Amino acid sequence: MIPLPSYPAGRDLLRDKVVVVTAAAGTGIGSAVARRCVEEGARVVVSDRHERRLAEVAAELGEVHAVPCDVTAEDDVTALVEGAVERFGRIDVLVNNAGLGGSRSIVDMTDEEWSRVVDVTLTGTFRVTRAVLRRMIEQGGGGAVVNNASVVGWRAQAEQAHYAAAKAGVMALTRCAAVDVARHGIRVNAVAPSLATHPFLAKVTSEELLEDLARTSVAGRAAQPWEVANVIVFLASDHASYLTGEVVSVSSQHA
Repeated sequence: MIPLPSYPAGRDLLRDKVVVVTAAAGTGIGSAVARRCVEEGARVVVSDRHERRLAEVAAELGEVHAVPCDVTAEDDVTALVEGAVERFGRIDVLVNNAGLGGSRSIVDMTDEEWSRVVDVTLTGTFRVTRAVLRRMIEQGGGGAVVNNASVVGWRAQAEQAHYAAAKAGVMALTRCAAVDVARHGIRVNAVAPSLATHPFLAKVTSEELLEDLARTSVAGRAAQPWEVANVIVFLASDHASYLTGEVVSVSSQHA
C-alpha cells in the first residue's frame, strides 16, 4: 500500500491568478481545489448551486468570493463570469468540477436520468467553458481551463453508462476546445481521477463498490481529494505551459 503523504505546503504556483472553481461546496474535489488554489496564492471565486454549503466553504477559506451557480442555467453561468470579473477584474483559470453521478443499469435508465447527468456533467462543462473562454479572449488571451473528467470515460463500469458517456464527452470537449483557443494562448486540459474518497461519493456509490475499487488499486487505497487537486493546480499553473488538449489520469489503476 502506498502511504498517504503529508499535506503539502503552498509554493505560490498560482500567485495573483484569478481562479474560478465550479461545484466547490461540500468536502469533495471542488472544495479541495479551492483550498489548494488559495494556498498557492490565487484569488479564488467559488461557485455551487447549494448556497448554504457554498457560504460555509467561503467562510472557512476566508478571502474568497462566492457566487451561486447552477451550471444547467445559462443565466447563472453568465452571472458567475460577470461576478468574477466585477470582483477581480479578470479570469485567469477555470476549474470545471461540476458533475452528477448515480448508478443505474442502462436497461432501467430513464430519459430523465440520462439527460440530467449529461446536462450537468457534460453540457454544464461546455456552458461554463464557453463563457470563460470568451472572457479570456476579450482580455487579450492567455489563461488555463482544467476540466474534471473520470477514468470511466475510458473504461467500462456497470451501471455508469450515463456518467461514463458524459465524462468521455468532457475528454473530447477538452481536446477540441484546446485546438480552438490555442492561438489565443489559452490552454485546456483535464484530469481523470479514479477514486477519491469524500462523504458525497458514499451517498451515490455502494460501499461494496468503493471497497472493491480501493482493493484493486495499485496504491491499495483511494486518493484524497487534495491529491487530485494538486494535479489540477499543476495543470492550471505556468509549470504546465506546454500541456494542452491532454487528459491526465490521476489514478493508480490501469485505465
